Amino acid sequence: MPETSTPDTAEAADTVGGDRHQLYIGGTWVDPHSTAIVEVFSPATGARVGSAPDADATDVDAAVRAARASFDSGVWSSVPPAERADVLDRAAALIEERSAEIISLVSAEMGAPPAAIATLQQLPGTGVLRAYAQAARDYAWVEYRDGLFGTTRITREPVGVVGAITAWNVPLFLICNKFGAALAAGCSIVLKPAPETPLTGNYLAELFAEAGVPDGVISVVPGGADTGKALVEHPGVDKITFTGSTAAGKAIGAACAHSLKRCSLELGGKSAAIVLDDVDIAANGYMITFLGLFNTGQACVAQTRILVPRSRHDEIVEAMVAAARTMTVGLPDDPSAQLGPVISERQRQRIEGYIEAGKAAGATAVLDGGRPDGLDGGYFLTPTIFTGVTNDMAIAQEEIFGPVLSVIAYDDVDEAIAIANDSDYGLAGTVWTADVERGIAISEKIRTGTFGINFYAIDPGSPFGGFKNSGIGRECGPEGLEAFLEHKSTMLPAGYQVSQDS
Repeated sequence: MPETSTPDTAEAADTVGGDRHQLYIGGTWVDPHSTAIVEVFSPATGARVGSAPDADATDVDAAVRAARASFDSGVWSSVPPAERADVLDRAAALIEERSAEIISLVSAEMGAPPAAIATLQQLPGTGVLRAYAQAARDYAWVEYRDGLFGTTRITREPVGVVGAITAWNVPLFLICNKFGAALAAGCSIVLKPAPETPLTGNYLAELFAEAGVPDGVISVVPGGADTGKALVEHPGVDKITFTGSTAAGKAIGAACAHSLKRCSLELGGKSAAIVLDDVDIAANGYMITFLGLFNTGQACVAQTRILVPRSRHDEIVEAMVAAARTMTVGLPDDPSAQLGPVISERQRQRIEGYIEAGKAAGATAVLDGGRPDGLDGGYFLTPTIFTGVTNDMAIAQEEIFGPVLSVIAYDDVDEAIAIANDSDYGLAGTVWTADVERGIAISEKIRTGTFGINFYAIDPGSPFGGFKNSGIGRECGPEGLEAFLEHKSTMLPAGYQVSQDS
């Protein structure tokens, strides 16, 4: 038997940003079967941040078995939804209490400035936990329907053991979103965080246990593609929830289909911001630009195609360039920094390849980004804005996941709508106009799962997800909770009287 140790808050605090030699399996720290290590380096400085075991298939099996035992025991799945909601609220409160420590850890792993993490990860992370808590309290867990053969009792029950695979770009928010939905539903969960950000996953697992999640319900198995494959293919997993690339999502979806495993896939995007001819560009130019560049463009919902009326093209582009120039790229300890590094040298080279491809295709870099001086220790790029882009170019069709915006001119609104919809993706989008009713009318014609008028955000209480290659299923709100439930119909005998208290 591997050696185990009970989590200790003081010990956990000492290891934040350091080395973990054990895996968090079912509420205890366990020696891994694997001898491989995931090393974590800051993409901002290159400094070593820490390490975690690189879980193998045997480790995944141990985690799934712990989750299955906890689920079958009812230690969490049979807890009343309102009590599960209270635990989620406590977890949100703990995240807020320890925000400085958590933000420092996330910043060390992914390089983003602390202020950006607080706004783009902690705020929506605690928000989504509280939204799932409220959804659990409000949800109709039991319903009675009168039908052809009498009365049917309909119950909603947790799907079972959930395998959650998250991306590295917003780890705090993504883990809160996966934990919140699965735990509100009564499921047990095995988390595979991205290999770039495993330390955040370990920290949050302990925090949720401190909030009141029983032993056995949460496990964490850091690792890469092989670890994820073992989790997806494990017969003891009832559902996979995945956030990441479309290519990986398709492979996961195919594997789940083979075993009829439930899955939710939140994938890529190439979202369009439609700027109308009546826009107040002085008031909106910064936000239009920011929504394409926030998190250094490493966001599936980034509005990276900017569709502008030809009649106001130059004015809008000028405002965008001016806005982008104010977005300082810098180290996490630079209080003026708004944009951090991209996640790796490989990703930076990939982005630079797209920039060169855009130029070769005939687009003009009116803001020609590059590697900034004085930040040689990390993987930094300043923003690039292209004009003269046509929607068939690679920079307009493919998800770059970096600080690159493509401005596409149009002549009339119908053309703009057609361009916006001419994409393999359908995750997000915006319209910018002085006439909100006009914006609503356009929103109804855009094939995306989420949309904004003169703004964009993921609302924790409303469904989030995409059309087409942007994924399957919805997260957030009651729809996100329902994705982790099964529906059961029980026919009642003729003449049975349903109690008023039922």
